[in-house]
Amino acid sequence: MSMEERILPSCKKRKRLVRAFGETNPLYGKRPEERSVEELLEMGMINLDKPSGPTSHQVVAWVRDILSARRAGHGGTLDPKVTGVLPIAVNRGTKVLKVLLTAGKEYVGIMRLHRDVSEDLVRSTFEKFIGDIYQVPPVKSAVKRVRRRRRIYYLDILEMEDRDVLFRVGCEAGTYIRRLCVDIGKRMGIGAHLQALRRTKVGTLDEKDCVTLHDLKDAYEIWKEDGYEEEIRRCVKPIEAMLEHLPKVVIRDSAVDALCHGASLALPGVLEVDSDIGRGDMVAVLTLKGEVVMIGRANMSTEE
Repeated sequence: MSMEERILPSCKKRKRLVRAFGETNPLYGKRPEERSVEELLEMGMINLDKPSGPTSHQVVAWVRDILSARRAGHGGTLDPKVTGVLPIAVNRGTKVLKVLLTAGKEYVGIMRLHRDVSEDLVRSTFEKFIGDIYQVPPVKSAVKRVRRRRRIYYLDILEMEDRDVLFRVGCEAGTYIRRLCVDIGKRMGIGAHLQALRRTKVGTLDEKDCVTLHDLKDAYEIWKEDGYEEEIRRCVKPIEAMLEHLPKVVIRDSAVDALCHGASLALPGVLEVDSDIGRGDMVAVLTLKGEVVMIGRANMSTEE
């Protein structure tokens, strides 16, 4: 697999297939990017760069206090010493956090080998861990310690210096990178442990677009005091940004009200659909303006 192909499965581009044409009423709703700052703070998300030290729960509490939000939540726990992408949703936006459970994760870390070995051995061992692996959660894990299957999408060595191995891994949600390093060391017969770790992606959310707690606090205070919106809009994004990894179904305006009152989506209400949707896949249902209406499971595949 080439370096260009090192992407998470949920980040692969899909084709948008048009089933029928429709128009949207400009009097109702608005495009996500046209929402006011107040609306973003009611149903928005922050791609936060978690610092080393505090727990994910503590970071979420700080974000909630900074934005004077009623509630906030995150899309995947990071250990206190781990840095990087921590998606946080506020207020009504917390309803969609569960969709990030289906999104793959990418990490960059340093593995410390316990003895000197050849680079060829390390590389060949890494290759053996690509695909399905089995893990038992650590002793201090919050989940039951039973054997679990997880998928490693890619595992690259970026650099080796003495006994330190800088690596990048794309994996299924719920993969324990610390345990992965221990298992790699056991396979080589020398032992190894995780020295440092940073999460670089959650689905399509990338570290290059992260903001810090200081960025968020400054942006919010500037907006409150001076009405300057550019920085707060850079920090707080529409909640739809959390759904980029999901396949999409676009519906008619006339179908929105029925869905909001619990009705199932029927074919006459569908205008566009993404390719490669399978039965049971989680999908995001959008209006023609790009607003999320609901998240659900597909009862039909794209081909059907």
